[in-house]
Amino acid sequence: MTVPTGDAGWAVDLLQGMGGTPTRRSTIGCIIPAYNEEDAIAGVLDSLLSQTRLPDVVHVVVNNTTDATAEIAGHYAGMHVRGQDAAMQRTEIFVHDIGENPDKKVGALNYGFTLVEGLDYLLGVDGDTTADPRAVELLVGEIEDDDRIGGISAIYSIDDTDVEGWFPKFLIAGQRAQFAAFNLQNLLRGRNMAVLGGQYSIFAVEALHKVVEQTHQRFPWVRDSEIEDSLLSLQIKSAGYLTKISAGARANVGGMPNLRSLDAQQVKWNTGAIDLMWPGQRGDTKGQPFHPNLRLRWFENISMVVNGFTRLGFIVLLVCALSFDAFEFSPIWLIPPVIATLLNTRVALAMHDANRKDYVFAMALVPSELYMWIRLGHFSRSWVKFASRSQTDNWALQAKAESGGAGATYLMPFAIVAVLIGATIAAWWQLPVDLKSEALVVGWTALGIVTISQTAWLLLRALRRHRGFRA
Repeated sequence: MTVPTGDAGWAVDLLQGMGGTPTRRSTIGCIIPAYNEEDAIAGVLDSLLSQTRLPDVVHVVVNNTTDATAEIAGHYAGMHVRGQDAAMQRTEIFVHDIGENPDKKVGALNYGFTLVEGLDYLLGVDGDTTADPRAVELLVGEIEDDDRIGGISAIYSIDDTDVEGWFPKFLIAGQRAQFAAFNLQNLLRGRNMAVLGGQYSIFAVEALHKVVEQTHQRFPWVRDSEIEDSLLSLQIKSAGYLTKISAGARANVGGMPNLRSLDAQQVKWNTGAIDLMWPGQRGDTKGQPFHPNLRLRWFENISMVVNGFTRLGFIVLLVCALSFDAFEFSPIWLIPPVIATLLNTRVALAMHDANRKDYVFAMALVPSELYMWIRLGHFSRSWVKFASRSQTDNWALQAKAESGGAGATYLMPFAIVAVLIGATIAAWWQLPVDLKSEALVVGWTALGIVTISQTAWLLLRALRRHRGFRA
């Protein structure tokens, strides 16, 4: 063989002589922890079988279920073949009913982890999550492209096509907006993802083994944390890997159509996050307040405190001012809601599949404001649980709420707010007029400073470039 003088020419000749360099196809094991998912599991498996890149094996791990989840999933068990010749793909589906499992979803995930030993990647899919046909292909392509990535999450939203009733539509629209804002924040932060949500994420099995080794755990997921996904994401980051959000892979998760289930889900998420931010209350989950993956969590909590302060402060000061004709309207007060509406509209415009309901939610102001009050209720309940060191099984509470069996605890924050406002106003009536005037001056000044700062920050977020990302 004639060796060319240039390095590039030598490389071309070498490749031609070899007939091209063979490429190895990565192996993927998919784990689906399923608990009472008889209404959704068929759609999840159909979605996986419709992927342009099939997982090599799918393990449905049914746990603690009391419905027909295992039976329905069992109809899909066996080998599935698609395509012909070089384009042929195979995947085999196994259904494991592990019965009563005290570790619930965590136990199901760890059971599945033992079944994919020796494969390159673990794809975790919730029992109510479906994805776009190219989701697995895109996730695998991205994690293969950068060996530093330990896990990568799809862009999450909620399918609102079949939602009936005005109130469930309102709640789902709020959750879609919440997901979109969260996705956009992560996409614009270098696609760094603080939480690799288990709804549809792919992990390098090597990174999971590194976590087990460094933490001296038996398995990657531990039951000590309320939000096992967040803890594992922190551990993957601490093991030296990156945690990312996909640029294009999309998945639809199950939404919460009523206040009970939404409250239970959000309180579980928030309480688990607080446990990671502060010294943990469950098992050996140590708080890691300065961990880089928790910076966004701190910002979210501080933001919610400011949101609560400005809203409650405005209501109290407005009522107090009206009580002795000291209220004067100023058009400048319209600026904060206008800026907030602008930000909400920009988020809606950045949504991949935005529809009329999303735009109405963003632009009408009242729906988004009402949903913020609901979120403030979840936020305050979570911190009260933390402060009281209440040891409750929030997984069980969420499952109970989703089945309609929970009580009215989700209304407690609103009752407490009503009592506090009432007590403040009652005390206000007892003050002399001079003291009332001084209190109003101090109160409006403090509220004005905070509101101006908050509005400026909202404006910056509303004006920032999205660089082509779609949430």
